[in-house]
Amino acid sequence: MLLNKESCVLIFNVFSCLCLTGCSFSAQMSTTAIPVVQNIDIEKYLGTWYEIARLPNSFERNLDQVTATYTWREDGKIKVLNRGFNTEKNIWKEATGKAWIPDPDVPSRLRVSFFLFFASDYRIIALDDENYSYAMVTSNSMKYLWVLSRDPQMDTEVYDRLTKQAQAYGFDIEKLYRVTHS
Repeated sequence: MLLNKESCVLIFNVFSCLCLTGCSFSAQMSTTAIPVVQNIDIEKYLGTWYEIARLPNSFERNLDQVTATYTWREDGKIKVLNRGFNTEKNIWKEATGKAWIPDPDVPSRLRVSFFLFFASDYRIIALDDENYSYAMVTSNSMKYLWVLSRDPQMDTEVYDRLTKQAQAYGFDIEKLYRVTHS
C-alpha cells in the first residue's frame, strides 16, 4: 500500500507531536535541575544504609527491611548489594550490582548497573555531611526517591526536613512508602 502526500504529512505531524510531547514530559520528570551534594567523602558513604522511605517502584514491590550495602570492589568500582524481605512471598530478595563515579569532580553523581551494560543515575541530593547518618537519593527521574539512614529508624524531625526538601524539589511526597524494619 502506497501512502499519498497528505497521509505522509499527517503521519509526520503526529510523529513530531508525539516526540515533542515526550521531550517535554521527560524534561518535567528530569532531576537534572536538582543540585547534588557538593562535598562527599565516598569512603564515609560506603557501608550499610537502611531504606526509610521510597517512591513506589516495580523492582521493590512488597519489600520491607530494605538495606543497601556499598563496598569497594577490586577493580576500583563499588559493589552494591540491595537486600529486602518480600512480605508477600515471605522470602529475602537480593540484587547485586556495581556503581562507579563517572566524574571524579562530582562524586555524589554515580552510575549504577544491576544488569549487563544497563546503568542508571544515582544522585545524592541530601547528606548529613558531618556524621553521614542520613542521605536522600534520586535517579534521573522524579519517579525515584529514597530516604536512607544508617539506623533502621530515623528521627522524625530529620525525616520531615528531608521530605520537605524533596517536596520543594517537586517530588510527590504523598506517595512515599515508609519501609518497616523489625
